[in-house]
Amino acid sequence: MSDTEITVQDLIELLSACKRDAPVRQAVNPFFPTEHRLAQVVQATDTTGQTVVYLAEGRDEHSQLGVLPPKVAVELAWQSPVQPPRRPRRTARGSQ
Repeated sequence: MSDTEITVQDLIELLSACKRDAPVRQAVNPFFPTEHRLAQVVQATDTTGQTVVYLAEGRDEHSQLGVLPPKVAVELAWQSPVQPPRRPRRTARGSQ
């Protein structure tokens, strides 16, 4: 596997560890993370002559499901974990 692309074999291995009846969704746009339903798998040849497999979202209006769950965006390293705001520390005030 190259550093930038996952091969079909890599994808099969990664998916083999997943629950088989779980839906597959695509996470896109790290700056405004959204999730999409996958509808097609297409094998084609790119401009360099290399065989490439494309995973495509559906064409209907319900293919984009909405904002990606924050936990997933954190797992993908697209967002930092959100820490709850901390209260200011109290200082010890003694009598002078």
